[in-house]
Amino acid sequence: MPAQTCPSPRRPRLFYAASLMLALAAASATPAVAAPQSQRLAVVELFTSQGCSSCPPADANLIALSRRPDVLALSFSVTYWDHLGWRDTFGKPEFTRRQYAYEPQLGERGPFTPQMVVNGRISRVGFNLAEIERAISAAPPFSGPDIALGTREVSIGRGAAPMAEADIWLVAYDPNIVEVPVRRGENSGRTLPHARVVHRLERLGGWDGTPLRIARSETPPGLRTAILVQLPSGGPILSAVTE
Repeated sequence: MPAQTCPSPRRPRLFYAASLMLALAAASATPAVAAPQSQRLAVVELFTSQGCSSCPPADANLIALSRRPDVLALSFSVTYWDHLGWRDTFGKPEFTRRQYAYEPQLGERGPFTPQMVVNGRISRVGFNLAEIERAISAAPPFSGPDIALGTREVSIGRGAAPMAEADIWLVAYDPNIVEVPVRRGENSGRTLPHARVVHRLERLGGWDGTPLRIARSETPPGLRTAILVQLPSGGPILSAVTE
């Protein structure tokens, strides 16, 4: 049976064939991550909602992607479907704002779920895992600075100066699979597995091409930290690293 995306109120409803794939760690603190690792990662961001009946297949696909050592998979729960009867337990306004910032840059008419964004450059509906993997292969490699992630500070190396100061984002996420029972709304009665759920998104500062060190807060127990260096206003990700 065809499944449908959950568009924003500004976006026409689209229909796609969904392949339902269910794929069912503790955080380890390290003083620093070798900079070359930041050049090998692909960042896949899923914008999802527990209140959207089209999202579970994409959540399952992110679980599969989270097992790849070359992929930093991140799940951002948005808030604009909370009015359908179920308030997403992980949703935050800043995650919704991040998705809205992406849409003009990616040529989208408005936000929708489930949306996957690869390296801040490629937008896809998250139903088809093979299509997402092709997008990962097609995404240009990172060309930004080396990143060293310590327990109390982040070091950003020298690089070509961007036209506009790049943002340095700290992302705190749960590395485990989390099962969420949904009691109301479109997914009422289902228990939904989530991977790499983001709990915090914080801008640490800006990078203008010169080396810098910047303080960071300690990661809460049970979570891991990633650092993204990204052009502003939903631009491409230049570098990324995670614990």
